[in-house]
Amino acid sequence: MSNGPFILNLDCDHYVYNSLALREGICFMMDRDGECICYVQFPQRFEGIDPSDRYANHNTVFFDVNMRALDGLQGPVYVGTGCLFRRTALYGFEPPRLQDNPDCCSCCFPRTKKPATVASAPDVDPEDVQLREDDEMNIALIPKKFGNSTLLVESVRVAAIQGQPLADHPSIKYGRAPGALTMPREPLDASTIAEAINVISCWYEDKTEWGQSVGWIYGSVTEDVVTGYRMHNRGWRSVYCVTKRDAFRGTAPINLTDRLHQVLRWATGSVEIFFSRNNALLGSPRLKFLQRIAYLNVGVYPFTSIFLIVYCFLPALSLFSDQFIVQTLNVTFLVYLLAITLTLCALAVLEIKWSGIELEEWWRNEQFWLIGGTSAHLAAVLQGLLKVIAGIEISFTLTSKSAGDDVDDDFADLYIFKWTSLMIPPLTIIFVNLIAIAYGVLRTVYSDVPEWSHLLGGVFFSFWVLAHLYPFAKGLMGRRGKTPTIVYVWSGLIAISISLLWVAINPPSQNSDIGGSFQFP
Repeated sequence: MSNGPFILNLDCDHYVYNSLALREGICFMMDRDGECICYVQFPQRFEGIDPSDRYANHNTVFFDVNMRALDGLQGPVYVGTGCLFRRTALYGFEPPRLQDNPDCCSCCFPRTKKPATVASAPDVDPEDVQLREDDEMNIALIPKKFGNSTLLVESVRVAAIQGQPLADHPSIKYGRAPGALTMPREPLDASTIAEAINVISCWYEDKTEWGQSVGWIYGSVTEDVVTGYRMHNRGWRSVYCVTKRDAFRGTAPINLTDRLHQVLRWATGSVEIFFSRNNALLGSPRLKFLQRIAYLNVGVYPFTSIFLIVYCFLPALSLFSDQFIVQTLNVTFLVYLLAITLTLCALAVLEIKWSGIELEEWWRNEQFWLIGGTSAHLAAVLQGLLKVIAGIEISFTLTSKSAGDDVDDDFADLYIFKWTSLMIPPLTIIFVNLIAIAYGVLRTVYSDVPEWSHLLGGVFFSFWVLAHLYPFAKGLMGRRGKTPTIVYVWSGLIAISISLLWVAINPPSQNSDIGGSFQFP
């Protein structure tokens, strides 16, 4: 609990790893050009991750590529931890408009004009702040906005002045009083403590704007993204601060089940944002165009799972039907394919170069992108649609994190397996592609005129899908390489049903010219 102009936000499983990082964050905000910065976001760094980072917990492509790119726009998104806020921005105020009104340091609290005397102390008396006529009208609405605490409102006034750029700070501009830094603070009296207890009580924010336009925004699983979006929507900008020594460190779930549920929670929050008034398409003109695209991507990315599912099944359908994915290979198609391939390779090279990661780390991110896209993202889309259409609310349990209780194995949680329905789609994809490969090979081998080109094309793309799902399959094996029986039951039944259904709809041709002599016994 703080009355300071800046507020540090950390998750309960994070801790300060570099105390000097706070000074770097404050320097951004108190710089001459930093008065419109609402928060400074630091990258998330984790401990206790297995050396291979099987499930891409470090998320280096996001934190070291995407967030750096957003820093060149209106600023990075707020990711829920490791963030230093300007208190007036968190309270729902608009950024200062020095170009329009040089006498104003924020939308509610103007700059303090004092005579140039050395006796000016850094502590500002709220009663000395002169308010304009329109500010007097805003003050009348303060109980509805912040509640009925007079001390809280006065602390907001003080924070607005203390958060000014250093060049405009009273103690820098006019000098400090002798001994101001060594002067002991007065102890809190009983009335101040009672007022603090009143403010932190649960009922204090009833019939106020806390959680709606003040403080952290309620009503979303990803309240962090919504909170940052509201600030950018008012015209604030943010900064991404990457220090040489990690600013903060935390823990992350390292087993497959907990990781999928974590991704499900994030994806569900994104779907909620897409179907709410926090959709970037409805943002104000103060939200820059490219920043709007970035926030729109936050709400749209779970829907890509629909197309991803189709792409993962296409190679198998190609093997079942003996028809290549592209019916005719012409020059135009090959030119488009080459252009797309070169573009994807260039993006991969740039991501690796910008983030400074190795190829293996980048590949792990690509693998888990497909794993999460075919499981958690798809479930988030279905649950989000159910919530919007049928009003069915979704409840989540807290993700269990590795506590390092097993002294024999630092990564004991990595091998913990807990069944979840999120595993059914990826398992089905694996089994369908394996069956399709076996079916295609047998049909080609036993045919009179083998079509090896069709086989090699389908097998290549099927193996490409399976290569992305390898960490998922390895996670199912656990420590001893044993897969639970329920995995075989669910995925085997679904895969065989789909395969037999396809064969029944489109049975192998009896025409010997295309190798249709192969028949099931």
